[in-house]
Amino acid sequence: MGTEKETGSNSYENNIKGSSYIIKECTLESLEGVIEVNEKELPEDYPYFFYKSILDNFPESFLTAVNNDNKIVGYVMWRVERIPSMNNLKIINKGHLVSIAVLNEYRRKGIASKLLEKSMPKILEKKINEYVLEVRVSNYGAIDLYKGLGYKIDSIKKKYYRSFYIFIQACLVFGYCS
Repeated sequence: MGTEKETGSNSYENNIKGSSYIIKECTLESLEGVIEVNEKELPEDYPYFFYKSILDNFPESFLTAVNNDNKIVGYVMWRVERIPSMNNLKIINKGHLVSIAVLNEYRRKGIASKLLEKSMPKILEKKINEYVLEVRVSNYGAIDLYKGLGYKIDSIKKKYYRSFYIFIQACLVFGYCS
C-alpha cells in the first residue's frame, strides 16, 4: 500500500477543552511536521526512512493531530511485529506503539487520548493479539494515560533507552492479550 493515496475521508474533528483540532491519517507531505514534533518533544530521533517505512506499511494507524492553522501538533505511529507473546513462546502479532508525541503547548487537551482512541482499532484490524509499548518509568503523565486506557505494567527493563535506564512494557487488557 502506497503513501500517495488521499485519506480525506479518514479524518475526525475534535473540540476538547477549548482546543479545536483534526485527527487524520499521516501523508507523505505531513512527515516533515511529524519529524518536527518528534525532534522537539522526544529524545529519540529516527531517520526519515523509518517514518516512511511505517507510513508505507501501516498508514491507517499512523495518525496526526492538526490544529486550525494546519500545523501538526501531535502524532501516533504503530507497527505490527511477529514476536513471542509476553505470556508464552507462541509467535503472535503484536501491535507495537512505536511513538506518540504532542507539542508541549497542546498537552492536557485530550489529543494523545484521541490519537490512541482512533489508532488502536486500526492496528487491531491487522489481527493483533497484544498491544505493547515502552515508556520511561519517569514519564508519569504517559503512564497515567496508558493506565486510563486499560494498559497494565508487564515488566521493567534496565538500560532500554540510551539516556534513561528503565522502561515499562505494557499490554492492553481488553481481552486482546494472549
